Amino acid sequence: NGELEEEVYMEIPPGFEKNSSGRLVCKLEKALYGLKQSPRAWFDRFAKSIVKFGYTQCQADHTLFVKFSSTGKLAILIV
Repeated sequence: NGELEEEVYMEIPPGFEKNSSGRLVCKLEKALYGLKQSPRAWFDRFAKSIVKFGYTQCQADHTLFVKFSSTGKLAILIV
């Protein structure tokens, strides 16, 4: 359930609508599984979290994160 950066609406699932004459929609506050924006929302949240741990995101490949330790060791994460 990642955060959404744009407004996303969905139709109300069958069985949840009350007796109404018009089409009702729900405004989503979080990304849902199966939503087109879900992978991007998840990755943005992941990237922000991993950068807080001292990793640097590679500009050539945004799925690559690198961290150098003070002892000269190197940690590489690729998603």
